[in-house]
Amino acid sequence: MLYNCSVKLKEFCNHQKEIKSRKERTQTYPLSAVMSAGYIMKKIVLTGGGTAGHVTPNIALLPSLKNAEFEVHYIGSYNGIEKKLIEDIGIPYYGISSGKLRRYFDPKNFSDPFRVIKGFGEANRILKKIKPDVVFSKGGFVTVPVVMAAKKNHIPAIIHESDMTPGLANKLCIPSASKVCCNFKETFDLLPEGKAVLTGTPIRKELFEGNSEKAAVFCGLSADKPTILIIGGSSGSVVINNAIRESLDTILKDFQVIHLCGKGHLDETLTKKPGYVQFEYISKELRDLFALSDLVISRAGANAICELLALKKPNILIPLSKAASRGDQILNAKSFKKNGFSYVIEEEELSKTSLLNAIRDVSTHKEQYIKAMEESEMSDSIGTIMKLIIELSK
Repeated sequence: MLYNCSVKLKEFCNHQKEIKSRKERTQTYPLSAVMSAGYIMKKIVLTGGGTAGHVTPNIALLPSLKNAEFEVHYIGSYNGIEKKLIEDIGIPYYGISSGKLRRYFDPKNFSDPFRVIKGFGEANRILKKIKPDVVFSKGGFVTVPVVMAAKKNHIPAIIHESDMTPGLANKLCIPSASKVCCNFKETFDLLPEGKAVLTGTPIRKELFEGNSEKAAVFCGLSADKPTILIIGGSSGSVVINNAIRESLDTILKDFQVIHLCGKGHLDETLTKKPGYVQFEYISKELRDLFALSDLVISRAGANAICELLALKKPNILIPLSKAASRGDQILNAKSFKKNGFSYVIEEEELSKTSLLNAIRDVSTHKEQYIKAMEESEMSDSIGTIMKLIIELSK
C-alpha cells in the first residue's frame, strides 16, 4: 500500500511539473496565438558572440520578435560573454564549439579549424532539433558554423555586418546567407548583387528612454547648461583623455563635461573640478547621460556611431588609428562625415586646437547635423530587419 501511495504521489508530482511547464511555455507568448486552432508559432535562432557588440543588437530585437510571436532560441559558444547575457533574460541557449580564424601566425591556428568543424556538427544537430524558420546572425566567429549549418538544412539566414568592410567571420558566412544587413551604402559594392540591405544596427529601446534630470542629479551637474559627453571606448583612450584634460579649462567656460575615461584612467587631481565629472565606466545610467548631453565625443565603432545616429546626437568622432586596428573605424567615420552626420578628427591630428575647433563647429552647426541624421534611411533599423525576418520565414 505504501508502495502504491508512493507511485501515485510520484505520478501526481510529474503531472504538476508538466502542467507548470506548459504554463511557462504559453506565458512566454500571447496565449491566443498558442491556442489558436491550427496555429504554428514561427521559430528563429539568433546567433552572435565573442564581444557584447555581437550580442546586444540581438537582444534589441527580442521585444519585436516577441510581438511578432516568434519562438526564440540562441546559439553561442560554450562559455562566451553571450552565454550569461542570454541566459539572464531567459532565452533557451545552446553552446557549441568555436574557434577563431586568424590572419596571423598563432599555434592555435592548427587546432581551431577542428573546433569550427566540431561546431558545425553541433550546430547542424541543434538546427535539426529546433527546426527554425530563419536564422539571424550578428557576427563573431561562433556564427560561422551556425550560418553554414543553416544553409545545409535549407534554412534562410540573415547576417548583419556592422562595419563598412566585412570582417573575416562574415566573409565566410556571406555565401551561405540569404540577406546581409549593412550600416553603410558603401558596403553594397563588396557584396553579391541582391544580398545587401541598408538597415543600420538594432538599438536597445531603453536607450531612448533616458532622463536628463536624473543624469544631472547623478553627476551633480546643472540640467540647464550645455553638456558634452566623452566616450573613449570600454577600455578608455589615453590619447582622447589627454586631449580633453588639456583643453578642459577652455571647454568648461561654455559646457559641462561628463568624461567616461576607462578603467584605471581617472585623474584624481580633477575630482572636485566644477562642471567636470569622470567615470571609469557607466552601464544602466548611460541612457540618462545621453539624454543630458548636447554633444558627444566618441570613438567610431559601428555600434557606437549607430547609437548616436539613432539618438540624433551631434557628435565628434575620433576613430582608432590604422596602427591600432584594421582601419574599420576610419572608414566608418569617413562615411558618417560624408553623410553629414559627424565631424571627424583623425587620431594623429588630435590636439587641443583641433579639438576646440571641432567643438566650436559642431556647436554652431548642430541643427544641420541633426537634420542630416533625421533624414537618414536608417531611422528604423529594427523595423527594417523585422520585415526581412518575417519575409524570409514564410
